[in-house]
Amino acid sequence: MAMKTLTDILGWRYATKKMNPATPVPQEKVEAIIDAVRMAPTSSGLQPFELLVITNNDLRAQIAQAANGQAQITDGSHLLVFAAWDNYTEERIDEVVQLTVDARGDLPTLRGYFDFLKANYLKRDAEVNYAHAARQAYIALGFAMVAAAEQEVDCTPMEGFNPDAVDAILGLRERGLRSVVLLPLGYRDTEGDWLFPMPKVRKSRAAMVTDLA
Repeated sequence: MAMKTLTDILGWRYATKKMNPATPVPQEKVEAIIDAVRMAPTSSGLQPFELLVITNNDLRAQIAQAANGQAQITDGSHLLVFAAWDNYTEERIDEVVQLTVDARGDLPTLRGYFDFLKANYLKRDAEVNYAHAARQAYIALGFAMVAAAEQEVDCTPMEGFNPDAVDAILGLRERGLRSVVLLPLGYRDTEGDWLFPMPKVRKSRAAMVTDLA
């Protein structure tokens, strides 16, 4: 059997509208997706977000109410919540400095680089820093979606929710976090999902790409 290419994998995935609640995602597949999130690149390696993996039925039901009743949240077996830092702080950056020192040693240029980051980040408005952190979470979201497809696990990225409500449900603001995007994991219900038989719609290369040689 020929090995599937990345293009094959991406062609298989779609934003699943109906998941089968009777088929949970095995934990080893969930862990592979989590590892992809953990390994995703971020600006200066700060990883300014956390990932909540929710299987609790009551919590997922509350979050579904805050997300316009999107059933994938409760029909899937796992809900990933990407929660970005609400701001950059000296303490948060210093934690990354220490992780780097532990892994690579105290290189001469290391602390100077992170001091430069602090000089630039700490003076910025908190909302600017949150927006920057949220963009890093979206990089990891992309890695999670590709990893899910590689594991043949369905997922649906969701921005259509009330972040303030989700933050309150999960106690995120008290932890200096803000919910950014949701990603339910599960398996498609091929008979109940109206989108399943539809062809994928994407712009052509010619319409999307400009080559500048």
